[in-house]
Amino acid sequence: MHVDHMIFASGPEGIKADAERLSNLLGVDYKDGGFHPRFGTRNHIIPLADARYVEVVEVLDHPAADKAPFGQAVRARSEMGGGWLGWAVSVDDISPFEERLARSAVPGTRQFPDGRRLEWRQLGVKGLMTDPQLPFFVQWVSEELLRPSALTSDVSLTSVRISGSADRLSEWLGEPVEQDLDGVILDLVAPNGHPGIISAVFHSPSKGTIVI
Repeated sequence: MHVDHMIFASGPEGIKADAERLSNLLGVDYKDGGFHPRFGTRNHIIPLADARYVEVVEVLDHPAADKAPFGQAVRARSEMGGGWLGWAVSVDDISPFEERLARSAVPGTRQFPDGRRLEWRQLGVKGLMTDPQLPFFVQWVSEELLRPSALTSDVSLTSVRISGSADRLSEWLGEPVEQDLDGVILDLVAPNGHPGIISAVFHSPSKGTIVI
C-alpha cells in the first residue's frame, strides 16, 4: 500500500492561482494535468519524490460534476474556500478491498491536454465528503509512463496531520496504523469538528521544512 497523492481543492482565485502558490511554496513547477470527463473536474500536478504528488483540482461547469461523487466533493470544498480535500493510497490489486468493504471500484479517466488518456480504478471516493480522514484507494491501469508518478522532484511528503481516529483509519485500510504509513508520518488528533486533513509537511533540500 503506497501513499500516492494529496488532493487540494482550489478556492475562489481558481486552480491556476492555487497551483502557482503551492508550487512557489514547494519550489516545484506544476504541470497541467488535463480534465476528468467522468467527474467534471480538471487538475494540475505538482510532482514530489517517492512516486507521490500533489493534485490541485477544480470543478468544471459540467453535468458530470453534479453526478459524480468526486465532482460533488471538489465543489463542496471549493465553496468552503478551498484547501486540503483528502488523500489517496495506491494498491496493486483493488479487488481484495472491494471484497472486504463490500463495494465495487469504479473507473476513472483523465484526458491530458495533448490528447493522451490516463486510466485507473478507484474505491471510496464518497468518503471525501462523509469522512475525509480516510484515503480512497486507487489501482492504476495505464502504463507507468502515463501515471503522475512518472513526474518527480526532490521535495518529499514527510507527514500529514489528520483530524481523525487511528482505529477508524486502521479498520478502513485493513491493517494497523500507528505512527506512519509507507514512510509518511500520520499525526492523528482527536476530531474537533469535522474530520479531515489539517495540514501536510514537506521537506525540500533547498527550502527545508514546508508546512501547508
